[in-house]
Amino acid sequence: METYDALLASIAPAAGTGRTIFDPATGEAVGEAPIHDLEYLESAVAAAVAAQPTWAALGHEARSAALLKAADAVERSAEELAQLLSREQGKTLNGPNARFEVGACVAWLRATAGLPLEPETIVDDGETRAELHYRPIGVVGAIGPWNWPMMIAVWQLAPALRMGNAVVVKPSEYTPLSVLALVETINGELPGGLLTVVSGGRDVGEALASHPSVGKVMFTGSTATGKAIIRSSAETVKRLTLELGGNDAGIVLPDADPKAIAQDIFWGAFLNTGQTCAALKRLYVHDSIYDAVCDELTAVAKAMPMGNGLDENNVLGPLQNKAQYDIVASLVEAAKASGARVLLGGNPDTGQPGYFYPTTLVADIDNDNPLVAEEQFGPALPIIRYSTIDEAVEKANGLDVGLGASVWSPDLAAAREVAARIQAGTVWINRHGAVDPRIPFGGAKQSGYGVEFGVEGLKALGVPQVING
Repeated sequence: METYDALLASIAPAAGTGRTIFDPATGEAVGEAPIHDLEYLESAVAAAVAAQPTWAALGHEARSAALLKAADAVERSAEELAQLLSREQGKTLNGPNARFEVGACVAWLRATAGLPLEPETIVDDGETRAELHYRPIGVVGAIGPWNWPMMIAVWQLAPALRMGNAVVVKPSEYTPLSVLALVETINGELPGGLLTVVSGGRDVGEALASHPSVGKVMFTGSTATGKAIIRSSAETVKRLTLELGGNDAGIVLPDADPKAIAQDIFWGAFLNTGQTCAALKRLYVHDSIYDAVCDELTAVAKAMPMGNGLDENNVLGPLQNKAQYDIVASLVEAAKASGARVLLGGNPDTGQPGYFYPTTLVADIDNDNPLVAEEQFGPALPIIRYSTIDEAVEKANGLDVGLGASVWSPDLAAAREVAARIQAGTVWINRHGAVDPRIPFGGAKQSGYGVEFGVEGLKALGVPQVING
């Protein structure tokens, strides 16, 4: 286990060669991140190409053992990593936030190491025998976002390594320190050159996505950037896993108990202060319980303290950057101007430091209002009335994205019937956003394609090969 200062020093660039990363809660400097250029990227890819064959030859058992050791290393430095994450990303230590995220990194490394992947016998009829195997791709480019920088990096690198690939990671320019520190910790248990972080700008990400020696790109981020990666991948026919934007709907059926579901709805929407791809971003509530749900959700939200992430009392932090703050503020102002009813929040204190936007609930809002139709990615939840299930499903399916969704009802059979009608990669019942390393996760429509997690996600990091004979 390293001290916090030692961890930060281990990833610091040479004096005068980096750029300063600032705490979104206070504006204070967190540390210096290296500025890697295209030449550095080329060296990272070359090292990955050189290291990958030996790693692949070790086999699944040895690679899984290395991932388990990496998980132990992350666990030993968990508090230091969480402190760094809180300061750089803004999320609080407590609640489902920084400590939770580092714990998820440990859990995903261990779960990925334990996934079974045996050859599949497809045909064996006495005349023909065909087996399906999965072979390493080679080098995987992993491009991650700023909202869950450590956890999503592990979602990408763990299965890639387990399958025998080398990995080059490109973190968000907003949160490079967290990923640099995580990979530095993991690399203590891996061969040199196998896993590298390239901390650069957009030009580096574009070059990684189009690099001829990179066989697959995994990307989590905006739909617009995902489309650019699709275009750049065409020349070399790269394999892709894309987890893109979402605007997840939740449908509360008329038999739901407002008090019983309020806290779970709150965390489904406000996990990481709403900065989660698969957060609940539009809540559809039946007329008969609409006011009661609004009241109960408001009561829960009022009790959730927001502030500096290093304060042990807080469970909600700031937005990570000014651009995202401005998006949330603009959407809420548009909702207010339209006559929607603000139940809570909507009144940021612009005199305090940091990108804090208050927990905001907006009722009696039209379904085509920008706060509903556009992904806010922050602590503002619109609550929309509906009268019939058909109406709710139609509204939930009305956008061109479909990452996740949820249905809320004590009648599981009825909830599953509604869930089956929703166009989304995952539909949760009586919860929202609960991902699991054993269960495949991916989007529908313009929320991307390909799946992560579980055996299916592991297979996506390999090349299927049929041996026939």
